[in-house]
Amino acid sequence: MNGVRARETVQKLWNASKSLQGGGVSYYEYVTELTYLLLLKMLQEVKRDGKPLELRLDEDYRWKKLKSTEGEDRLIHYRQLLLDLGNPAKVNFPLVNQIYADAKTSLTKATALTNLVSVIDQVDWYAAEEDGLGDLYEGLLERTTSERKSKAGQYFTPRALIDTIVTLVQPKPGEVIQDPAAGTGGFLIAAHRAILAQTDDLMKLSDKEAFFQRNSAFQGAELITGTHRLNTMNLLLHGINQPIDCIDALTSDANKFDKADLILTNPPFNKFPERVTREDFSITASAAKGPLPFMEHVVRGLKIGGRAAIVVPDNVLFEDNMGRELRTWMMDLCDVHTILRLPTGIFYAQGVKTNVVFLTKRAEKPVAATNQVWFYDLRAQMPNFGKARTLTKEDFAPFIAAFGTDAHGKSPRTDQGEAGRFRCFRREDIAKRNDNLDISWLRDDEEVIEEGLTEPDDIAAAILGHLRAALAEIEAVEEELALVGDLTA
Repeated sequence: MNGVRARETVQKLWNASKSLQGGGVSYYEYVTELTYLLLLKMLQEVKRDGKPLELRLDEDYRWKKLKSTEGEDRLIHYRQLLLDLGNPAKVNFPLVNQIYADAKTSLTKATALTNLVSVIDQVDWYAAEEDGLGDLYEGLLERTTSERKSKAGQYFTPRALIDTIVTLVQPKPGEVIQDPAAGTGGFLIAAHRAILAQTDDLMKLSDKEAFFQRNSAFQGAELITGTHRLNTMNLLLHGINQPIDCIDALTSDANKFDKADLILTNPPFNKFPERVTREDFSITASAAKGPLPFMEHVVRGLKIGGRAAIVVPDNVLFEDNMGRELRTWMMDLCDVHTILRLPTGIFYAQGVKTNVVFLTKRAEKPVAATNQVWFYDLRAQMPNFGKARTLTKEDFAPFIAAFGTDAHGKSPRTDQGEAGRFRCFRREDIAKRNDNLDISWLRDDEEVIEEGLTEPDDIAAAILGHLRAALAEIEAVEEELALVGDLTA
């Protein structure tokens, strides 16, 4: 999308949110509201075979009807519209049904709805479609998630990190690409973009291959209904016609997935009270839902030769008992070739320390697949990241160069020694550490780093991050005590 024109359009839509905040409408609710209205307008503007998509809807459900209704009648009509569009018995349009499923408006004043309808109606939709509706929508999502990331209990993956990971793992046409915790779809869309770039927007593919890319290549799950709604809209606007499902990948819902060539994911960092219910799980069976079970899912979900990149918190790399067993099993089945230690602050929570684990699956049964693991430390001696200093792809350039051009981590590499950021550790040395993969060698003073924070949101997020990290440690101890109790009972 034309950069200037895109930013102007996003800014116009974003400015409309200011009039709603006094009425208690959050940023997240605002973007959800925009999703409802944008899709309705898009169905009027976008044509397939020369005809507007809205012709698949009765006249009462079209943009023109909503626009022509006034005052309180418009708000009443809008509320009923949302209910009907999500009801397959009333509207036979599966994609529309999915986006409007269980939809309800947060707007309580007719004037607020009138303001949004007016702003959307004034958008130059010809230019917007020409530039890329997906980029426009993604711009809105980025603005929303950057405002209050730490308050939602979820951590949205920075675009620079997504693009770096996709550059390294090199998604290819014809591959099944999966994200079992897909959020708003960032990883899947970035992989799709990479494939479009390789294939001249799929023009180099046969009709059958192009159909696969748009309708079958991307699979995944997103459990939260509201986030799934945004995901569906985001994928649709980027040319991915088959939406992912609103399901839980840590239940039998995952049976519908095909074995993947590539898995890219940033699963929830927190543990949840609910338990895993997967018959094919062994190590994390019946464990609390959280990052460890997602790791088991990734390993089990890959084809032999398939590769993955997964964002995980530090405790996945050092947690004992179940954590250690999982890491040992993972290194026996997969070549865990690279671990990137990420800077703090990039998820708007200074105390949340994260990593990216890159691996290739080698076998279904243990074969000691990992011979060595390369670690890149992008955390120590780095700037203060937050609202005042955001992460860019340029920050990853040295890591990209060190990683090399082989998607399986087999390019020639150089150990930079104790003074450098990139080092190699043999499998036997890791085994002596009880398979603890939380390895660091560069010194850093976290207190000094956090003293450099100036934005109130960054300071508050740092405090919140430390509290969450402390809670995670308490939960780990509690689980270990419970395990001991079960063994002695």
